[in-house]
Amino acid sequence: MQPEIMLREFCRAVEQRDGRAFAALFTEGGVYHDVFYGAFAGRAKIADMVDDWFYRTATDFRWDMHDPVSDGRTLYARYTFSYRSLLPEANGARAMFEGVAIMTLQDGLIAEYTEVANVATGFVDMNFAPERMAKIFVKQSAALKARPEMQRHLAD
Repeated sequence: MQPEIMLREFCRAVEQRDGRAFAALFTEGGVYHDVFYGAFAGRAKIADMVDDWFYRTATDFRWDMHDPVSDGRTLYARYTFSYRSLLPEANGARAMFEGVAIMTLQDGLIAEYTEVANVATGFVDMNFAPERMAKIFVKQSAALKARPEMQRHLAD
């Protein structure tokens, strides 16, 4: 599948709360690593992530992919993403994020999705208290430091 078409279907499926269509873009054993919720492995779990997890505390999703680059094995795309938050402190605000999607491809499907996202902007939009943001950032810092590719950076 052409990267531009895949990305358009990817975004449309989330916006339309169509977890089945979203999961069909992944290999049977594909994994989606979500910046907020963690890893979802397999098509059934990936579909559930979209249909349930994403829409538990948000609605009216908008997702756009920009400037995709692929060598057929890896696909990178810059994205802009937003939703209307249903969290009480957000008062219905639209939370806006930007990031980079990194997809490992296999036979034209996504085998693994990871992302690097600027979540601070969305947290501000949702009126998160500084203490809540700090707790989330501490957790993200620990997860980054636990990754194998960061071990050299931790050495004294």
